[in-house]
Amino acid sequence: MITLKKQILKVLPILIPVLLVMIWQGASSLNLLSENILASPLEVVKAGKELFLSGELMRNLTISLYRATVGFAIGGMIGFLLGLLTGLSDIGRSFFDSTIQMIRNIPHLALIPLVIAWFGIDEISKIFLVAIGVMFPIYVNTMHGIMNVDEDLLEMAAIYQLSRWQTFWSIVFPSALPSILVGVRYALGIMWTTLIVAETIASDSGIGYMAMNAREFMQMDVIILSILLYAVLGKLSDLVAKYFESSALEWKIQ
Repeated sequence: MITLKKQILKVLPILIPVLLVMIWQGASSLNLLSENILASPLEVVKAGKELFLSGELMRNLTISLYRATVGFAIGGMIGFLLGLLTGLSDIGRSFFDSTIQMIRNIPHLALIPLVIAWFGIDEISKIFLVAIGVMFPIYVNTMHGIMNVDEDLLEMAAIYQLSRWQTFWSIVFPSALPSILVGVRYALGIMWTTLIVAETIASDSGIGYMAMNAREFMQMDVIILSILLYAVLGKLSDLVAKYFESSALEWKIQ
């Protein structure tokens, strides 16, 4: 009974997507859905195969992955370090947090005209926007996790006369890790959202550019393919984050 339940739980996540694709293909086959509105799944697969064979798909996919990865690494590291600084130090929090929170309330996508004026449409502009987008959720969750460490645990560390470094690694960081990882998962979503907008507005390569270029020629199948690629990449990155989350927090589950 338990095995059957586990198997059902494994199937449930893909059930709705599969049903939607079947309905989508059925509506297209019965001419209930015009190809000018939404290309059929088979047409999307065909377009993907052609772009893959030509090398255009992998080139744009690689460029988008590069921008997302580098931007996330830079923004995530800055957000994490600032979160550590403001979470561990009252002086650091008083000095930095108010300014950071003020900047955080500015929609980072509103900076696109300014970023284009600064960097043009080169790689730096997309990486900069992604870094800004992912920095704040990681910053906020890191600071929140550190500031909400159980006081009893900190008192225990004082009783055992642990150094500040030992207290951080054995108590503060493990306690804050769940909150930090929530920030990472949230930031991954913002990473792809930011990249989509950046690549469709100010780019000459990448998945977003591929979609905008297809729009010029009314290639609905390529547009849908680009959207689905972003969805798949977003899901894969979330799965990777969940895997590392479950591995890092295995001690908590046990």
